[in-house]
Amino acid sequence: MYSTPFSPSEARSARARMGLTTAQVAHSMAVCGAPVHPGLVAAWEQGTHVPSEQQLFSLADVLWCDVTTLMGLEPRTLAEHRLARRISVERLAYRLGMDQGEYRAAESAQEWHGDSRQTRALVDALGLSLRQLIGIMGRAEELGEHLRSAIDGRWKSHVEPVAGIVSVDMTGVEDALRTMHTEFTAFSERYMGHLVARNDDARLKEVAAERAAYLRRLVDRFWELIGDVGEAPPRTW
Repeated sequence: MYSTPFSPSEARSARARMGLTTAQVAHSMAVCGAPVHPGLVAAWEQGTHVPSEQQLFSLADVLWCDVTTLMGLEPRTLAEHRLARRISVERLAYRLGMDQGEYRAAESAQEWHGDSRQTRALVDALGLSLRQLIGIMGRAEELGEHLRSAIDGRWKSHVEPVAGIVSVDMTGVEDALRTMHTEFTAFSERYMGHLVARNDDARLKEVAAERAAYLRRLVDRFWELIGDVGEAPPRTW
């Protein structure tokens, strides 16, 4: 069952820095529209209870700290990135034009199947890039495998699966894979040209080194061609 990430020790430290009692924290939260009993604040700090998402947001306001401080971690999952931005599921789903249940399921399963418009809206809301989103979803390695197969074989067969992973228009993916296939093929043509011409080993090693460097930057090259969304500044919803 999903539980809001929360660090009791960080909450205690944040309250101590503000010089507040649990009663004062509870009073301030009530003023912010999130009434709680002082005993519940103490229970959070003792680790016997966990605040709801809205209580977490309100507590961060009262203690003048980032949500991530109270979470006690750097965001790794889709849900954690959403919490770090202080966005509720309801508001984010509305922004994406997606059913709340569908979005909750995406967070729970760590699987994203939104269309290109929804994906762009998601990375904008969470201050991520498409590349970061794919990493969060755990699909970066899968993308790399498709790219390696595409440049060294029938690239057209990889257009649809790659487009499905990055959630962008297939035309853009097709153009990128075609370009990368052409670039990679050029290494083989140059190598064979030097081989037929019986050039020295130094020229052959040079081409081989360039080919290896290209493979190391394969994913980087893909994002250079496909374009990406840079990080957006934090926003308050």
